[in-house]
Amino acid sequence: MSHLNGAYYGPSVPPPKSYHRPSRGGRDGCCCGCLSCFCGCIFDCILGLICKILTTILIIVAILGFLFWFIVRPNVLKFHVTDASLTRFDYTTNNTLHYDLALNVSIRNPNRRVGVYYDHIEAHALYQDVLFGNQTLGPFFQHHKNTTFVNPLFKGQRVTPLAGNQVEVFDKEKGSGVYTIDLKLFMVVRFKFLLFKSASVKPKIRCALHVPLKSRNATTTISPDAAFQPTECGWDYGKKWWIH
Repeated sequence: MSHLNGAYYGPSVPPPKSYHRPSRGGRDGCCCGCLSCFCGCIFDCILGLICKILTTILIIVAILGFLFWFIVRPNVLKFHVTDASLTRFDYTTNNTLHYDLALNVSIRNPNRRVGVYYDHIEAHALYQDVLFGNQTLGPFFQHHKNTTFVNPLFKGQRVTPLAGNQVEVFDKEKGSGVYTIDLKLFMVVRFKFLLFKSASVKPKIRCALHVPLKSRNATTTISPDAAFQPTECGWDYGKKWWIH
């Protein structure tokens, strides 16, 4: 039995092989990865198509806008108060303002190819932001390259409460014979180009006037140095100036 206790010099015995069935997780991961890649490709394609469509629309709109501007060459309407006659402007102790004010307003349409429908014009007269008179002017159509005159007239009396500092301003202007009066125009207009008419828009115009008080015969001013100066009106884009 001594040969059983000796060293063994034969070939090494390999370890037994371990057999196991591969799980399906690897194939599922591959499928999920492919699906994600496919979905990403579709999303990129859709996003790229949307960007191209939007870019095309913007280019078309820009071209049409440029062509419209090049053909029509639109210009803003211009308003001026060319003359003003104030023959009465008295403020009594019972907060009543007696007034007689006549204005001459020019409206210039400088456009070559655009006419204007004035469907409604409402003229407001204010003193220190307090409304004292209003008048509605009749509708009319203004052709291109045309100047039209309108003549709002404010005459009568109205309770016009003024604060203490406003009364002080009135007394000061009474001494000088020149009053600061605002004319504000609320309009509803439409524009006509060839056979096309636009929707109604509502521009607002403000004219800051310095009107001298005239004598009753309306030929001379009470202050010999005072004279009304033609005044350009401006477009009012804010609501804080407007009482409507």
